Amino acid sequence: MHQLFSASNMKRFLARYSIGAICLDVCKWFAPRVAMGMLFFVLIGSFSASCSISDAAEIDSFLSEDDSLSVNVYARLQKLAYAALDQRLERVERLKDVESIQIEQERLREQMIGRLGGFPDKTPLHSSVVGVIQANGYRIEKVIFDSRPHHRITANFYVPNDASSNKRVPGIAVSSGHSRTAKTAEYNQRFGAMFASHGMAALVFDPIGQGERSQILGEDGEVSYGGTTTEHMLIGVGATLVGKNTATYRIWDGMRALDYLASREEIDPDKLGYTGCSGGGTLTSYVMALDPRVRCAAPACYLTTFQRLIETIGPQDAEQNLYSQIIDGIDQPDYVFIRAPLPTLISSTTQDFFNIDGSWENFRQSKQIYGRLGYPERVDLVEIEGPHGVQPEGLATITHWMKRWLCGVDQPVEPIELKIQESSSLLCTSTGQVLTSFADELSVVDLNSEFSEKLAKQRSLSWGSLSDLEKLAVVQSTAKATLPEENVAKFISKGLFDSPSGEAMCGVLMTDSCRIPCAVIRLGRTTSRWSIILHDEGINGAARLTEVVEQRLKAGRHVVLLDLSGQGRTTTAKPDATLSDWKTFYLAYLLGDSLVGLQTQDLLTVARFLESEVVKQKNETASDFSIELVASGQSVIPALHAGVIGDGQHFERLTLSDLPPSWSEMVQVKAPVGMLGSAVHGVLDSYDWPDLLDLIGEDRLQIRKE
Repeated sequence: MHQLFSASNMKRFLARYSIGAICLDVCKWFAPRVAMGMLFFVLIGSFSASCSISDAAEIDSFLSEDDSLSVNVYARLQKLAYAALDQRLERVERLKDVESIQIEQERLREQMIGRLGGFPDKTPLHSSVVGVIQANGYRIEKVIFDSRPHHRITANFYVPNDASSNKRVPGIAVSSGHSRTAKTAEYNQRFGAMFASHGMAALVFDPIGQGERSQILGEDGEVSYGGTTTEHMLIGVGATLVGKNTATYRIWDGMRALDYLASREEIDPDKLGYTGCSGGGTLTSYVMALDPRVRCAAPACYLTTFQRLIETIGPQDAEQNLYSQIIDGIDQPDYVFIRAPLPTLISSTTQDFFNIDGSWENFRQSKQIYGRLGYPERVDLVEIEGPHGVQPEGLATITHWMKRWLCGVDQPVEPIELKIQESSSLLCTSTGQVLTSFADELSVVDLNSEFSEKLAKQRSLSWGSLSDLEKLAVVQSTAKATLPEENVAKFISKGLFDSPSGEAMCGVLMTDSCRIPCAVIRLGRTTSRWSIILHDEGINGAARLTEVVEQRLKAGRHVVLLDLSGQGRTTTAKPDATLSDWKTFYLAYLLGDSLVGLQTQDLLTVARFLESEVVKQKNETASDFSIELVASGQSVIPALHAGVIGDGQHFERLTLSDLPPSWSEMVQVKAPVGMLGSAVHGVLDSYDWPDLLDLIGEDRLQIRKE
């Protein structure tokens, strides 16, 4: 019937439950009209927790397969994303004339730039050619130029031999995908060689975190993380906190690559193109949407739709998710839509992990818009058989597309064998890394830190000028969390399970918008005093804190353990030790939310539920009702937010330990391992989380040193 009535649980059940409690539990299953909240108190009031440590290492799984799906935060966010994407599609369908399309293009472009945190003023490139390799019909120049002051880009420039100031040729920027070798990877070399062999110059450059531009090096000067996406996500922690994104830096680099092309006397600045595969396809999509100088574009192995992405492999690398973009009504087809009617080729492969059906849906939407503008021939899609990556036929098709729109030559291009250079011969720096080759080089971590310091100066004035009530409003707005006006939650019991500090009644606290797995270790007597113990690993992590749990029980408090959103049973898979539950984090991010905000709302929901049920139980105002929040690690941050929003009436005391770095300090950490889940977009524009300590007040705070 239920996990509670397994053979092992039945034995414990009969031994510990009174006859009345048994009857009530049976009634729970056969009388569904019984109030779930009241039953919660009757059930857990029927057993007493042992204060001796049991043999259990952790609380066993108490959720069925269906239960697990219902508490999964990613699945809940999926539904919100699909609803927002449907609304966007309805809006696009209403764009029938040129004027309405142009107005929407400008709105989307401004929205993207705003969510990226804007771009800096352009500064001199300070470009230099540090070496030349002569190839068959073209040369490869090794170049270095500034994206920002003291923040350099390394690149290989493939130039046809006959290109000159008297015979200008088109210039194509090529952005690398997520390969550690970046510009020297074989597929990127083939881009450069193919274009140069067909009379077009190509600038193949290293993105941040790749090639000679790794942003996180060890003490020995070597790359710390083999995975380039890991590096992008780690530097994205600081970028997020200051209201930017890894994409902000990558897009600016991409625009500066166009500046470099336009600065060369051999290049016709009115004939600039852009392409790249995978992560390079992402950057191509962004730059082609935001920079009108891109006259011809061919993003490869990336464009699909967010619905197809979310329902298959989920959100990907840090720069592939812009804050709030789904709620803002920006889907991947909009990267093509924004630039219409400039020529755009969507290059795809059949077996790509970026869903091919989504690529065709993207193309269908794009074709409609181009058709309404009167230029349907300027957008196309090529699907080549094969896995993720630009196949020879795909490269030939991209080359044909560039020649058609940049050179005025509309003839098929045959796939050809291309000579590849030794990777080491294409390096631009003396050490193989800009950070170790230039003493004044600034990493993205340095740039984020500089911006954080500016925000801190502004914040000291703005935050300090607010009243406590105004500060509360800012915290609520930032976390997107509020104390429910009334209890709307119901507790669904899943049975009695072992914990290291005794036995716990486990279940799910349910509302229309969330599902919170709970484990309750209750005293054998009635009290209105509670302790909620939080741990970054959720219920099982908190249950292992036996001394902390048993101190609360001995002090006459019931104990509640929770899996907050992004913890324990609410996750799709075991959170990554370096990046936490990053897929859930980025889906929330796309929806303009944060795990901190979701976790804060969880705590406020639990507080309102406990208060409401205590009042029902006593049939009066529970004047002695109190909750102590006990939190350690990253869980301290949502605990503080809940403490501020829930005030002293709901959270009488906060007991904190193992405090994480402040958000300002996180920005300065070179590799903020395990901190991604605590990032809130642009929060440092308003406050840092230690500012909440003052709002809580010393009388409600206890900070323990472990």
